[in-house]
Amino acid sequence: MQTFFSNGKLLLTAEYVVLDGALSLAIPTDFGQSMVVEPINESKIIWKSFDETGAIWFEEVFLLNNLSSSDYDNPFSKRLIEIFNAVKQLNPNFFENSNGFEIATLLDFPRHWGLGTSSTLINNIANWVNVDAYRLLELTFGGSGYDIACAQHSSPLTYQLQPNKSKTINTVEFNPGFKEQLYFVYLNKKQNSRDGIAQYKSNSTNISASISEINAITLACISCETLTEFNKLITTHESIISKLIKQEPVKHTLFSDFNGSVKSLGAWGGDFVLATSETNPSPYFKDKGFDVILPYSEMVI
Repeated sequence: MQTFFSNGKLLLTAEYVVLDGALSLAIPTDFGQSMVVEPINESKIIWKSFDETGAIWFEEVFLLNNLSSSDYDNPFSKRLIEIFNAVKQLNPNFFENSNGFEIATLLDFPRHWGLGTSSTLINNIANWVNVDAYRLLELTFGGSGYDIACAQHSSPLTYQLQPNKSKTINTVEFNPGFKEQLYFVYLNKKQNSRDGIAQYKSNSTNISASISEINAITLACISCETLTEFNKLITTHESIISKLIKQEPVKHTLFSDFNGSVKSLGAWGGDFVLATSETNPSPYFKDKGFDVILPYSEMVI
């Protein structure tokens, strides 16, 4: 029996523009996903996925000699078939040299939170079958790969794609003295990052100047010492991304009367936002119908 675990992810800076080489600040979360693999003497994969309550939310049996998505109706079954076939490209002999497996995955966060259900799965599978997780991601879900970096690291990091498609990943000391004033608020809506990326690609034009500004903001966020300075940085960041993707910042659309700053994390319009406040903002957000408010210390490793 083998057990694998991968951390979830949050992108604090450079959402969207990380795809075009901007320097991003990413935070692995304390929440993640585990996967247990047990060999069996049948030529099949018996798959069960459990949510954070221990309830099964997906189960399927795949025949190793017939990994065709056309034989399955469930979208997640089709996605797993896609992943298995990508594994066969990267490690052609893996399934050939085995009888079968019973696999169980367990999330320790709700699937709709957007903390990396897909990336943690990809990283766990890559570790199991001994292939490069970034390549497996490219062949399946796509994206910048920062979420894989978070899955593999247990401290904040900067992530940057280079022109030659290589990745520069550096762990950083991001432990601000004002972290007790940072909160993560769930917007009651899971955002599909692939849809957000497509929208960004269709709207963005000349972004080189914006990338330079975002790079500077990322570095300043890591080193800044006061909440006032941090608020200015993330407000400027929101303004830059707003112009690129032609969307209003979330504070303007939902929280215009909030006494603090609010920044989108990842694809705009859903998942979590970062809110800064001198006092506990839970009553404010709950009054507006947003009941999931996590202090920084409860979210971050």
